[in-house]
Amino acid sequence: MREPGTVEKENRVAVVTGSSSGIGAGTARLLAERGMRVVVNSSSSAEAGEALAAELPGAVYIGADVADENAARRLVTETEKAFGRLDVLVNCAGITAHIPMDDLQAADPGVWRRLFDVNVLGVWNMVTAAEKHLRQASGGGCVINISSISGIRPGGSSVPYAVSKAAVNHMTRILAKALGPDVRVNAVAPGMTDTPWFDAFEDKQERIDRASEVIPLRRVGQPEDVARACLDLINSPYITGQILAVDGGTQLL
Repeated sequence: MREPGTVEKENRVAVVTGSSSGIGAGTARLLAERGMRVVVNSSSSAEAGEALAAELPGAVYIGADVADENAARRLVTETEKAFGRLDVLVNCAGITAHIPMDDLQAADPGVWRRLFDVNVLGVWNMVTAAEKHLRQASGGGCVINISSISGIRPGGSSVPYAVSKAAVNHMTRILAKALGPDVRVNAVAPGMTDTPWFDAFEDKQERIDRASEVIPLRRVGQPEDVARACLDLINSPYITGQILAVDGGTQLL
């Protein structure tokens, strides 16, 4: 019997998009620790991505902008060339825009297009590029989309960001129906998580402290919390079409 928390099939290959830092990097590390061969990816930050891949046994770095359909297909093609298979796809690549929810004029169409290109079309591009390989995966393919509780409850860094994540959640459910039984598709929806996205705020620690006072588990999330949820879904063969909130109980507020 396999140990709890380990990947069921040996030598499985996972592509983790947007994995040069933050949640993606934490997920890549955990999957590699559990014996998977990991493709680290980013659209920029190549140096950080290559450094992470060098740390992980058997990992490679492949740079590609998932918002570009051709680049997404190249990422899958190069993965197949490197490993001969693709079993797990974790769509973690994402961007945001910090715009007050009531400032509708600042959320112009350019912002919407930019966020949807990466957050929504990026997921679609990767799934459609990887579909054939995932359907052929031994034991069944698996897709994990990194969403956000902003796509479940009203809130978040901006209206376009929240709506893009709601779209990812609904796409997850539709894809689960479309790709089953060959491929399972689920989403993980993090709450406030301590990632480099928050480094841009001078009052980062104050924001974390304020949030920790009201979140039921009295702390913000860490990338490892989200990574563990991804691993649990990868190792759960009878779960598909679910949106798993990893938010410390924020939805209870």
